[in-house]
Amino acid sequence: MKPTPPGWPRISTALYYEDAKQAIDWLCKAFGFEVRLLVEGEGGQVEHSELTYGEGLIMVGQPKPEKFPLSKAPSQVGGGNTQNMMVYVDDVEAHFRRAKEAGATIVKEPQVVDYGEEYWSDKGYECRDIGGHGWWFYERLRSPKA
Repeated sequence: MKPTPPGWPRISTALYYEDAKQAIDWLCKAFGFEVRLLVEGEGGQVEHSELTYGEGLIMVGQPKPEKFPLSKAPSQVGGGNTQNMMVYVDDVEAHFRRAKEAGATIVKEPQVVDYGEEYWSDKGYECRDIGGHGWWFYERLRSPKA
């Protein structure tokens, strides 16, 4: 594979919220994302944004039916979700407390997932953000033996 453009991960995702500015503020407060770029248009509407978490990057915006007719926020499709984001964090217990204090809807409390000595072991939790998107946050406890 060719290298990615400087500063870009191999894969990123876009999330749609009815109020993208509110979601951006909340994602930074609750999950620890940092705003790398925020482009505002008419009336302060988010035209494009880039939020980073370590090497990861997400883009957050409002649904734009004229440009992307099938892109919708979960609230616009009865709470449905077509993807869940999975993020590795350094301290899952601290991350869990931060997200919960910020109002994340906790789906599963932190728990250990262990696939045995030849695989890996993680500790993580599942939540929904203020827009209804699903998130899994995990901390690696043990890596497989080479």
